[in-house]
Amino acid sequence: MFRGKVIVIGAGNVGSTCAYTIMLGGSFSEIVLIDIDRGKAEGDALDMSHSAAFLRPVSVYAGDYPDCKNADIIIIAAGANQKQGETRLDLLKRNAAVFKSVIAAAMKYAPSDVILMPVTNPVDILTYASYRLSGLPKRQVIGSGTVLDTSRLKYLISRHTGVDARDCNTYIIGEHGDSEAAAWSVTNIAGMSMQEFFSHTGKCTDEDLRGMYDEVKNSAYRIIEKKGATYYGIAAAVARICECIAGNENSVLTVSTVLGGEYGIDEVSLSVPVQLSGIGVEQILEIPIDAHELALLHKSADIIRENINSLNCIL
Repeated sequence: MFRGKVIVIGAGNVGSTCAYTIMLGGSFSEIVLIDIDRGKAEGDALDMSHSAAFLRPVSVYAGDYPDCKNADIIIIAAGANQKQGETRLDLLKRNAAVFKSVIAAAMKYAPSDVILMPVTNPVDILTYASYRLSGLPKRQVIGSGTVLDTSRLKYLISRHTGVDARDCNTYIIGEHGDSEAAAWSVTNIAGMSMQEFFSHTGKCTDEDLRGMYDEVKNSAYRIIEKKGATYYGIAAAVARICECIAGNENSVLTVSTVLGGEYGIDEVSLSVPVQLSGIGVEQILEIPIDAHELALLHKSADIIRENINSLNCIL
């Protein structure tokens, strides 16, 4: 693993929890928090630093945009939170303007090989906006996408079947939002398709699968209703993405990336299985989803594209 520098822009619930989770992972030697509220960033950095005796050596501090120099990864968690009853796409106009100023300030100092990771919602649209605004190659701009959604589905399959979530292999693809799709056609449990698993155990009926998908799609709304925001799950997802990059793992995660013809989709950011390495996107994998799931992926792409087009005045 390289022991490099991570910048987290936005020290709200999501940003500070991402920084803390990355710190616990021990993959980076330097974590910088940047926030419009400098005092909040300083308080978070000081609080995190007090755990130094329990962790691998790491420097955590509050900084500003010049600290983006020599950064390996810049995580953008700045922007407004999703409110109760508000879809991720409702956030678009409020957060796009924030990203324009943040990216301009960060890229003034960031190296050309930096990896930019938007986390703010609506993440797919803001990932594409980050690609356009930063001028970075597509492979270096990756949103958190449906990495968390995929983890949620694995958890639900595990809870339903009693099989360890790490042996439940599946993907949520498309938008990180209401049009996302479950890739049931390639889902397997320890190598068995869902149909084979059902024939052996009687578990995972079509009704069960629909219920799990609906629960995944509505998870964020339920959490927001109960506690106002989601941040633990997404922080774990972001930390896992950073770990893949730091370790040059070539692991496969459903990050949001700009497609260039894969699945018949071009110039739209959405989530599909992606091989992640130290350079970012090593390759986009075209998995053999069925025709119905491909149609859902295209529908999701159309929704995202429509919203991207609404940002032409900003981009």
